[in-house]
Amino acid sequence: MDILPASQRVNEENWYLGTADAVYQNIDIVESYAPKYMVVLAGDHIYKQDYSKMLEQHVATAADVTVGCIEASLEEAKGFGVMAVDTEDRITEFVEKPANPPSMPGDPDQALCSMGIYVFETQFLFEILKEDAADPNSSHDFGKDIIPRLVKAGTAFAHPFSRSCVLSGLEREPYWRDVGTIDAFWQANLDLTDFTPDLDIYDTEWPIWTYQELNPPAKFIHNEEGRRGQAISSMVSGGCIISGSSLLRCLMFTGVRCNSYSRLEGVVAMPHVDIGRNARLTNVVIDRGVQIPQDLVVGEDPEMDAKRFRRTENGICLITKAMIDKLEA
Repeated sequence: MDILPASQRVNEENWYLGTADAVYQNIDIVESYAPKYMVVLAGDHIYKQDYSKMLEQHVATAADVTVGCIEASLEEAKGFGVMAVDTEDRITEFVEKPANPPSMPGDPDQALCSMGIYVFETQFLFEILKEDAADPNSSHDFGKDIIPRLVKAGTAFAHPFSRSCVLSGLEREPYWRDVGTIDAFWQANLDLTDFTPDLDIYDTEWPIWTYQELNPPAKFIHNEEGRRGQAISSMVSGGCIISGSSLLRCLMFTGVRCNSYSRLEGVVAMPHVDIGRNARLTNVVIDRGVQIPQDLVVGEDPEMDAKRFRRTENGICLITKAMIDKLEA
């Protein structure tokens, strides 16, 4: 895996101007691998999918582009880019956040919404990207420019996610979440703490490979009334120490320390957070390495929370180091 951070590879003025431009600026690196096809993915979505099935459809239909689509109700579809398709899944129209979304053939209550997943033949994609880069009126974005253009003047096919999603047997339906907001990020993490999660990450037939640190197991200490290290309906990662603290429906990333008498509910704590004694935190996301001071209370006074932290309309608070530094200044 090569990680290519955003950079100014074309000139000194422009960083990535859009999703299409991000690929365009790295054409030389991609060409060095000489792939026949390319799968373009979004970086802030959570799902399990077998991309080979989508690629097989792309090759079989000789499409210019194949667009991964999630099936959604007509009401939900109003917030997405929606594909109108014929009975062969060929995209006939692409509309962005329509008031009246076009329904799927044979299912008047469902619509096909773009997942931001695309398959192209590599050389064709490069030609399109170079033409787009030379267009001063383009925003250089796949969803806004490239895909609508190919729907009108090329051959674009939809690939419903249900055909290639991976289900373990415990999941009730295909799981896909866009976690580009604080609320969505918080919810997607806490979804994993449910008794039967909508996304099964324990499926050994389809393991999720990621970076793994070597850490000691999580430890729970103290067993006194009011000072008992415990976690209920929660996920606690390696290297965590739950020291006389009570957790309810929380998700602790690596190396989190929860000190005595603190009470946490609905907390998503990023790696190496330290939560001070007597803290009471409800419905928060804590950024990496933040030290929560003793006696801090969040989630009980909306007006106070909004003054000190970033609070969403749904009442989820984001806590960062800079916000804590201001409290202590």
